[in-house]
Parts: sequence; C-alpha cells; structure tokens
Amino acid sequence: MNYRKGRDGQELSILGFGCMRFKKKGNGFDMEEIEKELVYAVEHGVNYFDTAYIYSGSEEVLGTILEKTGLRDRINIATKLPQYLMKTKEDMEKHFAEQLKRLKTDHVDYYLMHMLNDLSTWQEIVARGGLAFLEEKKAAGAIRHIGFSFHGNTEGFLQILSAYDWDFCQIQYNYMDENSQAGRRGLAAAHEKGIPVIIMEPLRGGRLANDLPKDAVEAFSESSRGYSAAEWAFRWLWNQPEVSVVLSGMNSMEMLEENIRIASEMQPGSMTPGDFQVIDKVKRAFDAVVKVPCTGCGYCMPCPFGVDIPGCFRCLNVSYSDSYATGMREYFMCTSMKQEPSNAGICKKCGRCEQHCPQHIPIRESLTKVKRRFENPVYHIGKWVLRRIRA
Repeated sequence: MNYRKGRDGQELSILGFGCMRFKKKGNGFDMEEIEKELVYAVEHGVNYFDTAYIYSGSEEVLGTILEKTGLRDRINIATKLPQYLMKTKEDMEKHFAEQLKRLKTDHVDYYLMHMLNDLSTWQEIVARGGLAFLEEKKAAGAIRHIGFSFHGNTEGFLQILSAYDWDFCQIQYNYMDENSQAGRRGLAAAHEKGIPVIIMEPLRGGRLANDLPKDAVEAFSESSRGYSAAEWAFRWLWNQPEVSVVLSGMNSMEMLEENIRIASEMQPGSMTPGDFQVIDKVKRAFDAVVKVPCTGCGYCMPCPFGVDIPGCFRCLNVSYSDSYATGMREYFMCTSMKQEPSNAGICKKCGRCEQHCPQHIPIRESLTKVKRRFENPVYHIGKWVLRRIRA
C-alpha cells in the first residue's frame, strides 16, 4: 500500500474504504462478509475508513466490527456531522455523542461538516456555535482533525477553504469532473495550503466503471495496458500528488483486492502521454452524449441573481450521461442545500451571462431546460422540507 502524508505528517493510505455501501443480507447487513473485508483491508494497509451519521447503520456496523476485531487503533475513522440538521450547539453535542456510541470509540480521527456547500452555510454554523463545538472537541482529543465535504462550485470551495484553518477536506473529483465542483483549481488550492484532499465519487457512482459509451469502451480496449475502466479512473487520480486519499465503496473481495493492488503499484507521475490520450478519448465519448456543451470555465459567472450556471448545466448533463436520479440528487445538493439557493429557477433572463460565454451557449434557453427537467413537485417538496428543518 502506498501512503501520502496528512497535515500533521500522519501517513494515510491512498485507498480509503467507503462504508456507505456495506454489503446487505436479507433485511440487514452481511456482518460476516463485511468483517472479512474490513480485516483484509487493514491487513493490507488500508487505514482510512469513511462513514457518516446519515449512512443508515454504517457507523454501528463499523464500530461493532472494530470492537470485535480489536482493529480500532490501527485505523482512522472519518465520519460526518449532518450540519444541515443542526440548529444549536446542543444539537451538535447530542449527535456527536450518539456517533461515538455507534462507533464504540472515544474519539473520531477525521470529522467533517457534511455537505458544506457555500460560505454562508459555514458562517451560519459558526453563528450557531459550530466552531466552538468543533474546537472544544479537538482540544479535548475527541476530534483529531476538522474538515468538510463539499458539493458546489469552484468559487464556493475556494471561499470555504479560506474561511478556516482546516485540517483536511473532501471533494467529488474524477476525470469527468476535472473542471466542475471544486475541480482541479480547488484541488491545487488545497494542496498549496497543505490541506490533504480526500476524493469521493472517483467512479462517479459507478458510471466510469459500468455502462460506458461505446466509444469509451473501444478507447480502453484499444490500449495495450489491459486496465479495467475502474483502474483507469483510479490511476488518473493517484497520478496526481495533490490527491491524498481516494475513497472506494468496496463491497466484494474481488473489488477490494483489485483496488489494493492498484494502490500498491501507483506512484505520482506514472501515467504517460499515451495514457492521457486514452483518457481524452473516453472523455470525448462521454461529452458526445451531453445536452449542453458547457466546459465549466466560469466566464458566465457570477450571475447577478445567484444562479450557479455551470453547476446547473453539469447536473443536466449528468442526468443524461449517467442517470436521471444521479443528476437530480446532485442538482438538489449543489443548488438547494445552501443558505442561498442557486437553482435555474431563479434566473431572470437578463442575458448578461451570454455576453461572456466563449462557447456561445444560449444560456437562458438552456437554464429553462434545466428547470423543466429538475424543478418538479418532488424537488419543491424537498426544498420546503429543508427550509422547515433550518427554520
């Protein structure tokens, strides 16, 4: 297993175990198989395990197995506080105590504000006592590192990154999201500050490993490398020294063994110009099925009314290239789970954005398509529920 250093010099395995997709059996979890996989992962050098309060049953399963096997002190537990449900510091204290109980531990190694998507949300968390809560727990040793997970645009990520002296962060990043969400700019900015970056969605929910466009399959098969589609995606990430840990929701021994092998072989700068040409062909194959040819350059921004234009278009394209459910989920997270919404429906059709678009995209017309595709009754119910929770 290869390792990269955390901010305090701690070595983190470049492969992290994502615990959201633990294997199920009947109406519950397959505890025997999960234990087998977790023990194998630790014995082969994986030392970063990621879960969250809202991953149903995940924290309890992880804690139970770590207690049974005695592996707690050999790994780092990363879990997340659902800050969007927290109204007071007392709420945070209550949820954190519950997480420690579930995990059967007295501390969390890496603690994240879950889905911290814009600066105003962080400011609201601070105003509600969140910063005091985090720093008190860190001073007491109950939290070892403070971070956040992010779904939003690059500018929002950069603002949050500069708002606090973070110990680490977690972003969605893969070869198809190179210039969206936090993107390569965000990755580089975090690295420059010495902040470790944890990668989620390396396979974009499995889309970069399964059901690829025909031309993408051909591009991979024409290469002499013999890599699987998943291996190409992981190697692209680990080729970058700015990437600290890549999370994978592994729920089979076959998947675990393959990913550990790759993580034990891969070094930064290992990919050749020919390898990048293969990735470029694959990206073009995905781009061929997109609905809006937005490159995420951001020249259309900022919108005077707050619309996240590149983010809206990215979600629209994902809903066609991946699945509608994936696009809708990301649209809600990236535009509505913020203090200030940035969805397509708030567009006033002023046309300012179109004056600056180098791709000459009919932005106003395209945003109307986004609104029609996503802002249905289910979307509005979700927004209403979120507002009630935050009230």
